[in-house]
Amino acid sequence: MSKGSNRKFVDLSIAIEPGLPSDPPGMIPQVEYLGHKQGAEAMKLFFPGLKSEDLPGGLGWAVENVKLSTHSGTHLDAPFHYHPRMDKGKPALTIDQIPLEWCYGPGVKLDFSDRPDGYKLMPEDFSEALKKIGRRLRPGEIVLVQTSAGPYWGKPEYLVKGCGAGKAATLWLLEQGIRVVGTDAWSWDRPLPKIAEEFSRSHDPEIIWEGHFAGIAKGYCHLEKLANLDRVPADGFTFICFPVKIKDASAGWVRAVAMLEE
Repeated sequence: MSKGSNRKFVDLSIAIEPGLPSDPPGMIPQVEYLGHKQGAEAMKLFFPGLKSEDLPGGLGWAVENVKLSTHSGTHLDAPFHYHPRMDKGKPALTIDQIPLEWCYGPGVKLDFSDRPDGYKLMPEDFSEALKKIGRRLRPGEIVLVQTSAGPYWGKPEYLVKGCGAGKAATLWLLEQGIRVVGTDAWSWDRPLPKIAEEFSRSHDPEIIWEGHFAGIAKGYCHLEKLANLDRVPADGFTFICFPVKIKDASAGWVRAVAMLEE
């Protein structure tokens, strides 16, 4: 948390960190740290004749090499992630095409951390949560969902924790003029293992990734792997989530921040 002259900023992002089991194998970030001694050797290649003793303390620059998915860390999913088409046939927007005005606006946080793992959020869950805080949604607002998953970031259980939004709930939010939503869980949908368990019993394809696939009918973005939602109020803050601009990509990393006026 940091403070300006009359503003308080709450960091709602997790760090890109190697080795944590909170992603499936193959998606866990890898970070190679090259320290200042290695940096000194690298600088000699740029400046022929340079000696270590010419550098402050014999040390050069520090550099990191990172290998990760666009869906690593706190990130914003573009409609292209869900399907090549959105808005009933238009080409789906990639992350570099997302209007910046979508990514800055009044935030509303709804607390569903009391819902059991794997619970599917329905329209009535959102309408009741809004009634509880005395709010109605306005176009352009950004809705953040606090689940029970947040405290488990960095642990294997994170992948199966928290509730998620179903198709009906997602479309209900979009009908209110919402274009960006977010969650502190691994996915906007329910945990994938929970959906897989249900699918093995029902064989109903309508439950597969239904919150994401809602974007085919109406394009929208959602954030996943937010953090510290328990540190922001239900209302009265500005939310900022500009994504890194990656050409033709399905997602971009975000430093998500809540700005509170004091």
